[in-house]
Amino acid sequence: MSETLDAVSFLTEATKAKASDIFIVAGLPLSYKINGILHQVGERLMPDSTSRLVHEIYELAKPRSIDLLLQRGDDDFSFSIPGLSRYRVSTYKQRGSLAAVIRVITFELPKPDELGIPDTVVQLSDYTKGLVLVTGPAGSGKSTTLACLVDRINSTKSDHIITLEDPLEFLHRHKKSIVSQREISIDTENYLVALRAALRQSPDVILLGEMRDYETIQTAMTAAETGHLVLSSLHTIGAANTISRIIDVFEPNQQRQIAVQLSMVLKAVVSQQLIPDTNGRMIPAFEIMVMTPAISNMIRDNKVHQIDGIIYTSAKEDMISMDNSLLGLYKAGRITSETALRYCTNPEMMRKKL
Repeated sequence: MSETLDAVSFLTEATKAKASDIFIVAGLPLSYKINGILHQVGERLMPDSTSRLVHEIYELAKPRSIDLLLQRGDDDFSFSIPGLSRYRVSTYKQRGSLAAVIRVITFELPKPDELGIPDTVVQLSDYTKGLVLVTGPAGSGKSTTLACLVDRINSTKSDHIITLEDPLEFLHRHKKSIVSQREISIDTENYLVALRAALRQSPDVILLGEMRDYETIQTAMTAAETGHLVLSSLHTIGAANTISRIIDVFEPNQQRQIAVQLSMVLKAVVSQQLIPDTNGRMIPAFEIMVMTPAISNMIRDNKVHQIDGIIYTSAKEDMISMDNSLLGLYKAGRITSETALRYCTNPEMMRKKL
């Protein structure tokens, strides 16, 4: 099979099988991830097979050049096959051979209710200024949640939305709003350059794919302070961890000032993870923190560790801890008690509640 295998046919097969990811790695058969489980297809791939398939992917992604991968050892990009799907690709060298991991992205924009994204999260798009963060581990659906927020703004408001992404995932058509989508390294040099330029492009909403360094975080916070809505993501779990992580990126002598600034601009932190439901599908569980005067004071007074307690005990509809979210899914019969215990933050408390 490996000789006859070509990129278009396995991309078609994987997309129709509703795979989330495709792995091309020498020494293993071609592998698809479906509902969080790896499936191997066909014979073991040898280095010459993986090299040929990676070259074919670059052909499909023209004008993207494979030179960058060969020089640096890794590369990220996205491309579309008309009538099939979009793909986000990370190519890399491993043990001297070429490898790739491909994320399958549908052309249709995600529908929040079908994916189990609660209204409370979608309604965060109602803010007109400030910083809204969607956090979680890699592959937890952050980009999908952010795409839902952008789509809702696009459908309900007459705004200029600028998205800065690396690479572009979901493609937004102009609806009520104008959507300018810029891809890092193709349309602009890097996040910081693009973000500074965006502030001169009359934006109402800026989607920043990732807050990678202190300069980008500082510029994003300034943008949020000056009357823009900034949506972004971080690879952190939990609101308190997210806030600490942002403050810790800065030099100790700046941290006090950043904490004060963050206490004023931050509107909400959504933390999400994908967990298996009783049917073996992956569904999201959410922790949602919206800014209150009490939380604002905690950030300002360096008592960030107390925020988890407020979220945990909150009776407000728009504030829920990860463990209470998991408990709700368990009570609704969506997940098993083992799953709730495996993904919760406080197993002892969870055992008592279960």
